[in-house]
Amino acid sequence: MKVVLAGGTGQVGTVLDRALTAAGHEVAVLTRSPRREREVGWDGVTLGPWAGAVDGCDAVINLAGSSVSCRYTPENLRAMMDSRVDSARIVGEAIAAAARPPRVWLQMSTATIYAHRHDTAHDEATGVIGGSEAGVPGYWAYSVEIAKNWEQAQADAYTPATRKVALRSAMVMSPDRGGVFDVLLRLTRLGLGGPVAGGAQYVSWIHDADFVRAVEFLIAREDLQGPVNLASPRPLPHRQFMRALRAASGVPVGLPATRWMAELGAFAMRSDTELLLKSRRVVPGRLSGAGFTFAHSRWDQAAADLVRRSREAAGVRRPFQLPSRTTDITARVR
Repeated sequence: MKVVLAGGTGQVGTVLDRALTAAGHEVAVLTRSPRREREVGWDGVTLGPWAGAVDGCDAVINLAGSSVSCRYTPENLRAMMDSRVDSARIVGEAIAAAARPPRVWLQMSTATIYAHRHDTAHDEATGVIGGSEAGVPGYWAYSVEIAKNWEQAQADAYTPATRKVALRSAMVMSPDRGGVFDVLLRLTRLGLGGPVAGGAQYVSWIHDADFVRAVEFLIAREDLQGPVNLASPRPLPHRQFMRALRAASGVPVGLPATRWMAELGAFAMRSDTELLLKSRRVVPGRLSGAGFTFAHSRWDQAAADLVRRSREAAGVRRPFQLPSRTTDITARVR
């Protein structure tokens, strides 16, 4: 199978590229800064010679978009919007112009499209699209608009011979350097892996192996199109999520953080608290209904696997442990 990965040099693209290549597929990566033989230069905005990679391929997976790990300034929010909408639009144009268009186009989207809520999980059929919730920062609505416009750019593309799927993905957890799991693990090892703002907000996640398997499943299943949630069937509150990560890491203590502490930390890390504070309770209704089974459906087991792989990659044989004198205060910070 020939696969084109647009924006394939980021964390998720690296996961997919590695797995699909190892499985024997031919993978071409569209990137602004090509360095390897399989990488093709593009700008994510205009048609060019790169479109030749799309013509005759079996599947296009578009992951392009500027990083969400930044301060949500008006300038950065606009960059998030433009990079996602423009890349989806131009991928659609390349498919429309192809003499032999791909049979499927998987377009990255996000679980952030759903409303901030704690009480009920969102699936594709009954989930509530966000943007009008009360009691949350007003700029959170712009993140929902980004997701909606992102998906709409794919929906508007005229590609009658190509099936289209929007991947409403939760956070993809892999041990790769710089990814969300890597950041959380480093904070946990520093003793900062406690609940944030009470920890009642839900965390939706997906193990990298299940993300790859879900992508392969969706490429093969010709009866599935439109929005599909890529998330573990068991989202859990942030407090429990971090407790399981501490247990997997062998770190008994995680200092809790208030909302204002989270604001300071996000500012120092040049990120935004929406990534921590928005409750994303998302479940994979369509995947599960189609018969997909998760190899890592429980976070405690997934976290243990990811920690093990992280240690192996770093050459660390013994688990990290804080001094034993800290164990007497563990209960107070759980």
